[in-house]
Amino acid sequence: MFESLSEKLKNTLRNLRGTKELTPEQVDSALREIRVALLEADVNYKVAKDFVERIRLKAEGQEIWKGLKPHEQVVKIVYDELVELMGGASSRIVFTRQVPNVVMIVGLQGSGKTTSTGKIAAWLKKNQERNPLVVSTDVYRPAAREQLRVVAGAVGVAIYDNRQLTDPIEIAKNAVRYAQETGYDTLLIDTAGRLHIDEQLMVELEKIKAETKPIEILFVADAMTGQDAVRSAEEFHRRIGITGVILTKMDGDARGGAALSIKYVTGQPVKFVGVGEKYDAIEPFYPDRIAQRILGMGDVLTLIEEVQAKIDEEEAAKQLEKIQKNQFTLEDFRDQLRQFKKLGSMSKIMKLLPEQLLGGIKLSEEQMEMLDQELKRTEAIIDSMTKQERQNPEIINASRKTRIARGSGTTIAEVNKLLRQYEHMRRMIAEMKRGGLFSRLASRAMGMGGAGGLSALMGSGFPSLDDEDFSENQSFAKRLKKKKRHKKKRR
Repeated sequence: MFESLSEKLKNTLRNLRGTKELTPEQVDSALREIRVALLEADVNYKVAKDFVERIRLKAEGQEIWKGLKPHEQVVKIVYDELVELMGGASSRIVFTRQVPNVVMIVGLQGSGKTTSTGKIAAWLKKNQERNPLVVSTDVYRPAAREQLRVVAGAVGVAIYDNRQLTDPIEIAKNAVRYAQETGYDTLLIDTAGRLHIDEQLMVELEKIKAETKPIEILFVADAMTGQDAVRSAEEFHRRIGITGVILTKMDGDARGGAALSIKYVTGQPVKFVGVGEKYDAIEPFYPDRIAQRILGMGDVLTLIEEVQAKIDEEEAAKQLEKIQKNQFTLEDFRDQLRQFKKLGSMSKIMKLLPEQLLGGIKLSEEQMEMLDQELKRTEAIIDSMTKQERQNPEIINASRKTRIARGSGTTIAEVNKLLRQYEHMRRMIAEMKRGGLFSRLASRAMGMGGAGGLSALMGSGFPSLDDEDFSENQSFAKRLKKKKRHKKKRR
């Protein structure tokens, strides 16, 4: 998400580097480029204009931060304004003592209301220890109530589904009563939508609101519709008073105009974003983290949270211990590949890492897809080995390689490449261990907010994109050897 805007903003700010003092002409030029970048990202015209003016005021007011160079000051201003534009702090659902706490999910048809209802219910159950119940009041769209029943079953939350009731207001009232009687503390109401805003829809939503007294009314918008989503949110807010926004399909929105405009136009924050089709692909919206991603600063906090949530830390610690003892087998590597895949695609992970940490490495989407495919091929090759071969690759001779290649749908050259990389890795770890470097790196990684698994995940530095695999690692190992020889000569 935000790919096109991110690239343009980073290029604009990069052009300011190296200047000892920013001239008014340079600031004007940068602001023009920022304004164009925002408009091309489908940001509301008034939003883009005010955003640029606020940056100009701060830049011309010479708000100086100690230790920052001129171009860094501009980056700081842009970052602060981006955070403010998107709402400042993250806005979570705040619950009261009332039982149940009602959350209305509203929006136009096709925006993703039903799936979002299930996703949020599951998220609240896992992350805020709520006991949610879901209900659909959409009696117009064929199979709408059945769709929510399927989603609720898939995410493991309860549903109120009385098919004898056909009036939306009665369904909502009965669902509230049922939640009170059975001890559900949260009720999410998946309301009906239309292809466009009409009076009948708004009157129905006003009646449901009056009957259920919701603590939150969340408007679901398709991020890819850009300013259409913003205009719809504005109208819903005018009629029924929304308290927050859920943006779906953010993973497919390269522009990000809706996310950058919606808080400014409606006054209500984005609370959740959908980042994929899977039922756990929903995240709270953190303006500061999003601003960091846009400006290439990465989002390490989100990455650590992903690792903590999806990686078996006890297993990762065992793997790390094996790496430290240089007892890491191909079987262990396969297990780590499977854990690594839980974090998502290579593209997603790379976007969460700061550009400085990547050392200027920039991979295209095609290259990252190639990496994902190569990881799959690596797993297939290891799967085609026997347990004995995985634990002791030295026994793999020519005939075994032929069998492994045939079984994995790869070539003997690819099998050889994997075995070479594995051997390089073992030698490199041995060198690092003898130099004491590995233990220092490992202990530092183990202290990353409980994300010990991350070190083990990243510790196995293969596969690579081409046959010049591990060239950097090899040169690193050679430098270590040379350093040792030099020390011996001095002695």
